[in-house]
Amino acid sequence: MARHLARRVAGTILSLLVVSLITYIALMAVPGDAATAMAGESASTEQLQALRTELGLDQPLPVRYGTFLANLLLRGDLGRSFVSNKPVSDLLLERLPYTFILALAAITLATALGMLVGVGAALRAGTLSDTLLMGSAALGLAVPTFWSALLFMMLFSLQLHWLPVVGADSWRHLILPALTLALPTAAVIARLVRSSLLDTFGADYVRTAYAKGLSARRVLTRHVLRNSLIPVVTVLGLHLGYLLGGAFVVETIFGWPGLGRLAVQAIFDRDYPVILGATLTMALIYLTINLVVDVAQGWLDPQVAHEAV
Repeated sequence: MARHLARRVAGTILSLLVVSLITYIALMAVPGDAATAMAGESASTEQLQALRTELGLDQPLPVRYGTFLANLLLRGDLGRSFVSNKPVSDLLLERLPYTFILALAAITLATALGMLVGVGAALRAGTLSDTLLMGSAALGLAVPTFWSALLFMMLFSLQLHWLPVVGADSWRHLILPALTLALPTAAVIARLVRSSLLDTFGADYVRTAYAKGLSARRVLTRHVLRNSLIPVVTVLGLHLGYLLGGAFVVETIFGWPGLGRLAVQAIFDRDYPVILGATLTMALIYLTINLVVDVAQGWLDPQVAHEAV
């Protein structure tokens, strides 16, 4: 298991280097640059050239990327924002707590809803209740996130006046963005839980447990759920990595000051250091979550850990 973890950590570092290189090349290939965005269209050629020199944009791409990589690896320095002149690491640390709070609230809500719907559908497989529950899950998965966000905003904020529209001043501001993010993940979890439970119900050890006289509730909680949770843990890890990586659309619509909103604003401003720092942070979070999922799978299923050695 230790060798497997070491390989995964090495793979994570290599992946981050590849992500940084691809992102850097992609940013340089986009028409326009930060100097044009900052100086405006009315700026003269001399002013643009002076600003590019000040920002280091006049240097060749390999030199710029090498300087960025050296600063990152040797000093942990992601550079300074072209727009605010603040260290990129400070900007990321300001926004990360908001993204963590939103992601954890969304994944908690999604897990509760998904497990409730999935278990309920599995226990009533083939009935009208099963059809209605799975139909609701399919609807939650099919509706685009931006559309459900606008619907929730119109209903709960503009019509009923129950919840605030935008901002992050109180816990009430968290409800709508968390619910919007949770619905697609809850739908995936519900469908996966139902499928896993139905497969597990037909296993020999489950029939043996019933033959021993165990109650249906005891069989479900002690035997069925644990083995059915293995694929669910994988899905939860992947979706949590996505949510922590930045829910761009939801954070932008609801004005939630998280990492995703910071990255969107940096894209409009052509703020390359912030874009690159946000991208690397998202990639690091996603890869770390995947590593944690591997460990969790090994705990739930010892055979997985044995095969990984």
